[in-house]
Amino acid sequence: MKKSYLLTLFLCPLILFAQKKVDLDRYNFTVQFHSLPAMHLDSTYRTYNVVVEGTKMMQPFLQQLSPANSVILEGWRKLPQDGHITIKVKLEDLLPESVSIKERTENIKNPLGQITGTRILYHEEVVYTFAATAVINDYKGAHVLDEVLADRGYKQVYSSPEFPFRKLAEGYFLINTKSTTSELYRSCVNRAMHYLSNRTTDNFGFGEVTVNDVMWIVGSKKHPEYAAHRDAFRQLTEVLFAMNANQSIDGAREQLKPVIDYFESMKEKYTSTNKHDRKMRYASYFNLAVLYYYLDDPQAMMKEATGLVLNDYDVRDGKAFEESASRLKTLFQKANIYTRHFKVDPLSYKGPFEDNTQTVK
Repeated sequence: MKKSYLLTLFLCPLILFAQKKVDLDRYNFTVQFHSLPAMHLDSTYRTYNVVVEGTKMMQPFLQQLSPANSVILEGWRKLPQDGHITIKVKLEDLLPESVSIKERTENIKNPLGQITGTRILYHEEVVYTFAATAVINDYKGAHVLDEVLADRGYKQVYSSPEFPFRKLAEGYFLINTKSTTSELYRSCVNRAMHYLSNRTTDNFGFGEVTVNDVMWIVGSKKHPEYAAHRDAFRQLTEVLFAMNANQSIDGAREQLKPVIDYFESMKEKYTSTNKHDRKMRYASYFNLAVLYYYLDDPQAMMKEATGLVLNDYDVRDGKAFEESASRLKTLFQKANIYTRHFKVDPLSYKGPFEDNTQTVK
């Protein structure tokens, strides 16, 4: 009887410790929304056209490309001419600056993998530069933006194939100037157009963005909140996954009210300053902050972020969320759009000189 009593005294603290231990696991989810423009333009501007100019020296290579076709401003309609804004691209020459021979020593091995000697391989290196710019004006002639797409300060290097004899490497670029220049020019132009598309979409566009993010969910099966935490996460991921960039999310918050209420209740249930309770509150503040971010509510997100800082479990996350909430609020104010979920239908947009009765093609 005495041994049984002593065993109970020994086990009780372990049981209480197990109940107070909590492991949080990262659970992933996916959500979609529209990017918003960083720069403000007239809200009626939704069409654009692209004009590309090349130099006389590069004209034969430019004819093989269609750079204007690869410039994409997401969320806008592209016209062959006379858009609300015109993106005028100027592509400059690809200029070799220096040519040199480089060598590399390579070990020679026998079938057993043993090194039996060395040999020298030679290749030609050509340092070259490329430059490109874009000027964006609206249809009224007002200047909108200048963009540097490539700069001669960035030195690029072309390496020829390797040869066992120096004489074979010498003059390789000169002998193959046309094909090599065509390849390098194509690469430079494609990079410049890709950069231009990204920059113009960042500044003026409404791209569809799909992101993966995480929340913290109780992973300790013996913890009393294990099942409820997992169920709350299941509910919220169903709603978030169903959210579409082109549809309003007005009803989403109401659908998520039981989940929001649950995480709020965890703050009231686990109130002590011990690590376990702070960790449980941390999960609630964190998850709610992330949730409000995707519900386009930076003010509510800021409240949770500040709570996360004051909770003093992981202050860095709280401060990072405060910055994210502030950036989202500023983005809404700049764009004068206070949601990232709305219909974007480029085919329905008309250029400034198009007849409203004209069928959109």
